[in-house]
Amino acid sequence: MAVGRYCFRIPLVVVLVVACLPLPAFSQDAGSKDSSSEAKPDEQGDRKEVPRGINDNFLAPDLNAEEWQKRFEVESREVYAGRADVVKALHLSPGMRIADVGSGTGLYLSSFSAAVGSEGRVFAVDISPRLIEHIQKRVATEKMENVAVVRSNEKSITLPEDSTDRIFICDTYHHFEFYVDMLASIRQSLSPDGELVIIDFERIPGTSREWTLSHVRAGKEQVRREVEEAGFTFVEEVKIPEFKENYLLRFRR
Repeated sequence: MAVGRYCFRIPLVVVLVVACLPLPAFSQDAGSKDSSSEAKPDEQGDRKEVPRGINDNFLAPDLNAEEWQKRFEVESREVYAGRADVVKALHLSPGMRIADVGSGTGLYLSSFSAAVGSEGRVFAVDISPRLIEHIQKRVATEKMENVAVVRSNEKSITLPEDSTDRIFICDTYHHFEFYVDMLASIRQSLSPDGELVIIDFERIPGTSREWTLSHVRAGKEQVRREVEEAGFTFVEEVKIPEFKENYLLRFRR
């Protein structure tokens, strides 16, 4: 099937394994307090580096993906409760190509798959081996034939140049240990008029939860600066009714 400039002849599930060494995972974060971190709660300013050990949970060889799905996909989690409004904010249409970077347990995959249709393509991108396995099974079980499962690495989403129209990063940007490299890879994989959508936690000293201040390295304004410095143009912040601790930013390539 032809999609944009690329032809994909894939079975029901495609896994592109681009690294064999353990790497930090980019997975949708549920705001768990289990993440290991050496950052102190009183370190309230934005930081350039992620807290030490932030990705350890997702790299664990005994990670139980079903248990993480129970934590990620619950109405008490804002990005789950507001998923319909989030999908609307992406302005998807049939035939589009979208990459879900840090796909995690695959929360948004069925919605994206339906939105882009049989002529579109969804890339479920993660570098957690156990979550990749989980997504494979989910894609097969739910018969999402337009979804390809892609294993990335710590500096690249490993997608071809001009292979996507939208890139979606949900509660995952703050897990990027090499955000400059990741943003360069993301920009390269977008079409000339493609868009990047980032959802992450509001990080406001004196207001945000202690967990957020110690776990999330940068607030919304700092994230916007980093993305703009990578060559993107800010489009808008979209207000999602269910969001109290999260924000959604749209950028154009």
